[in-house]
Amino acid sequence: MSQKLKNKVAIVTGGSSGIGLATAKLFALEGAKVIITGRNQQNLDQALTEIGNAAIAVKGDVANLADIDSLYATIHEKFDKADVLVVNAAVYVLAPLPVFTEAMFDKVTDINFKGAFFTVQKALPYLNDGASIILLSSTVNEKGFPNHAAYAASKAAVRSLARSFSAELLDRKIRVNVITPGPVDTPIFDSITDTKEDAKAVAANMGNFTPVKRIGKPEEIASAALYLASEDSSFMIGAEMLLDGGIRSL
Repeated sequence: MSQKLKNKVAIVTGGSSGIGLATAKLFALEGAKVIITGRNQQNLDQALTEIGNAAIAVKGDVANLADIDSLYATIHEKFDKADVLVVNAAVYVLAPLPVFTEAMFDKVTDINFKGAFFTVQKALPYLNDGASIILLSSTVNEKGFPNHAAYAASKAAVRSLARSFSAELLDRKIRVNVITPGPVDTPIFDSITDTKEDAKAVAANMGNFTPVKRIGKPEEIASAALYLASEDSSFMIGAEMLLDGGIRSL
C-alpha cells in the first residue's frame, strides 16, 4: 500500500459493517490509526479482528450526544487529536407515507441528521487543523423514490451540511466533502427484509435498476473515502462524489 494515511488518526462512525468497515480496513492498510463506533459490541469486536493495526472500537449511538462525548474523550486520551472523520453511521427506514410513524421519523432524523450534525460539531476541539471530514449521503438526496421520504430528506440534509460546515471551517483549513452512493452490498438490506432470501432479492432488484446492472461494493466507496481523506483531494471542499452506478445521471 502507498501509506497515504501514515501516522494519521481516523474516526469512522458505523464502522463495524458495510461501507464503514470497508473504509476502516482500507484506512488501516494505508497506515492510519483507526477508531470505529457502533451500537453492537459483538459486531465491533469482530470488526477489530478484520481491521487490525491496533484499531480501537468505542460502543455508542450517534443519536445519543453523551455517547458522542465519550467517543471524543477516548480519542483525546489515546491520540489527543484526529486527522480524518468519516460520518457514516446511519439507518435505512422505509415505509409508505400514509403509514410512516413518528417513531420511525425520529429514528431516521436522530441518527442520520442530528447524529451527523453533532458528530461533526463535537469533533471540532479534537480535530487537527487541515483535517478531512467525510459525510455519507445517498443518491436519493436529489431523486424521489416511493417509501423513501424521510430517509431521502435526511440524506439531503447531510449534503447541505457539507456546504455550511465547509464555509464555517475555512479558517482552520478543515475540508468537508460528501460521498453519495447508490445501492451498495451491505447488511442494510437485512434491516428492511425478514429473510436472507428477501434481502438478496431486494439487492438484485436495486442492481437491475442501475444502468450498470449491479449494486456497488463497499470497497468501491471506501476507495472514494481514501481519496477524500488524503492529500490527493486537497483542492476539493464542500463537494459531492457521486458513486451510484449511473442512477442519477443516465
